[in-house]
Amino acid sequence: MYKTMHQYYLYILTNKTNGTLYIGITNNLERRMFEHKNKLVEGFTKRYGLNKLIYFETYQYVNDAIKREKNMKKWKREWKIKLIEKDNPNWKDLAKDWKY
Repeated sequence: MYKTMHQYYLYILTNKTNGTLYIGITNNLERRMFEHKNKLVEGFTKRYGLNKLIYFETYQYVNDAIKREKNMKKWKREWKIKLIEKDNPNWKDLAKDWKY
């Protein structure tokens, strides 16, 4: 039997450099960023204007993404910032130039 490969993403959003952080997961990062940037997602991200994608990881299995998300949400803020700044020291919006 043929099994389709899926990708899942753990992502971190902010509203500005060193601003509020949000960690989430999705199976379609482009669609999810469109939703965040257009304020289509009710709740925390909309309330705080969190629409800058500053970090993401890719997973083959949803359980791995969920496990990482739950673990990372327990991290100290300092650890999250170190992770972000390792690959994105200027907190650049990685989805800024995406075409939806």
